[in-house]
Amino acid sequence: MADPTGEVILGLDTSTEHAAICIVSGDSLLGERWVEPVAGGRPRHGSAMLTELEQLVAVAGGWPQIDLIAVGVGPGSFTGLRIGIATARALAQSTGIPIAAVGSLDALAATIATRPEATERELAPIIDARRGEGFFSLWSGGSELLDPVVAGPEELVAALAARPSPPLAGGSGALRFQAQLEAAGIAVLDPGAAEHRPSAAAICRLGQARGDGPESIEPIYLRRPDAELWRERDQGRREARGSSGG
Repeated sequence: MADPTGEVILGLDTSTEHAAICIVSGDSLLGERWVEPVAGGRPRHGSAMLTELEQLVAVAGGWPQIDLIAVGVGPGSFTGLRIGIATARALAQSTGIPIAAVGSLDALAATIATRPEATERELAPIIDARRGEGFFSLWSGGSELLDPVVAGPEELVAALAARPSPPLAGGSGALRFQAQLEAAGIAVLDPGAAEHRPSAAAICRLGQARGDGPESIEPIYLRRPDAELWRERDQGRREARGSSGG
């Protein structure tokens, strides 16, 4: 049941293959669900996520009870971010509910911070960016020390190893580069820890007291989408074939 004294927030994050949805009311978590990928790792950010979302909204008493929609805006999966942001925008436009953008690395850092071993340590949230790279930032005491960056493992490890005290790393990227991180003395959360995924509850709490128009919500990409690079590559090949044929 919603807390009559607290703001009711619907949060969702689709920056990774694991879509996260939750509803909080004040300090109470009304429900949190994960939409896991199908076999082979293909995400289910479409109809399956909408079904779970509607069920959670019903738990809160329906759309009239929702005060704010908070959405993770990346960095992360290009396709996932587009789907999540488009969904949040459409819901905000159709219901008139305010919407808030939350960085997915911010949410991951807040999620890692709930671990006992994270106390009084700098935190390095890292999301697997594919192409042998990671999206990462650096946090301490709830404050961001480093803006989100995309980098390969060598640059990423060098940046974190240069800190006065080794940070605690977590996230899909930390798992991807675990061997390199630990070789440099950087601790990584246990591979089985749930905190390797940005929680929707963190999205809700970070989005609290914010409110933007749907048109102002934009994804944080940090680099160009794979699809653009593929199109350029294919166009270059066609042009090369055309030149050789002429």
